[in-house]
Amino acid sequence: MFLAVSIKAEPLSDKISWLTNSVFVAAVVIGLMVLATRKATKKLSPVPSGFQNFFEYIIEFLYSQVEGIVGKKVAPRAFPLLATIFLFVLISNWFGLMPGVGTIGFGQTKGPLTLDHHGHITPLLRPATADLNMTLGIALVFMLVWAWLTFRELGVIGFIKHTFAPKGGLTGFIGKALIPIFLFVGIIELISIAFRPVSLSLRLFGNVFAGETLLHSMGGILDAAHPVVAFLGSVALPLPFFFMEILVGVLQATVFSLLCAVYIQMSTSHDEEHH
Repeated sequence: MFLAVSIKAEPLSDKISWLTNSVFVAAVVIGLMVLATRKATKKLSPVPSGFQNFFEYIIEFLYSQVEGIVGKKVAPRAFPLLATIFLFVLISNWFGLMPGVGTIGFGQTKGPLTLDHHGHITPLLRPATADLNMTLGIALVFMLVWAWLTFRELGVIGFIKHTFAPKGGLTGFIGKALIPIFLFVGIIELISIAFRPVSLSLRLFGNVFAGETLLHSMGGILDAAHPVVAFLGSVALPLPFFFMEILVGVLQATVFSLLCAVYIQMSTSHDEEHH
């Protein structure tokens, strides 16, 4: 029997509607990140070793990647957000592959999974990035920080010039003749900026939700067979796709944070060209 995954996050309690299974997992992921940071920085050593050495390697690697994209001037202010987004999305994606996440449910029916009248699974835990509200929230927070960084670097007037003014230092008759074209291009740029939260959130949500649905589908494809065959199939058939989803988890975290870094670089590069 095909088990469809509900596209809607389910509340863990009727009394607290905002506390959904995806929000709970997001809180767990944030808690793990805070504990890891605390463990790595609790007793700092001039010569790092063990977990501190591993943690510093991750931070230095991420910082070098951010600096290479946004530049040395903007990197110190952009790095905290971009690194947090990358690590949160990556851990959230991988958290969805852990045993029990998406396969243990609750409700009126008995058994490890609960199906509603649409045949949807209502799991107790589900990946935070499989919730469109969560991915949209991340994208909106990024856009707020993007606006702050952009206006801090360029100012309001500088941003308007950066968006609408002729590029390449064009002056004279040619520069004036091309003003209508650059105005039109600037309007298109503003529209694309307005759609960035939608494209960022839908891309991440779509890939994670599709992977979650694929694993459920492959795990239940032999449910109609003998119980022993069904059990073996539920373990063996999804296994190759687990390895694929590990790679997809890294890829989606990289794409999301990379696009955010590129957006920051595109809107602040004008200021850096003069330094």
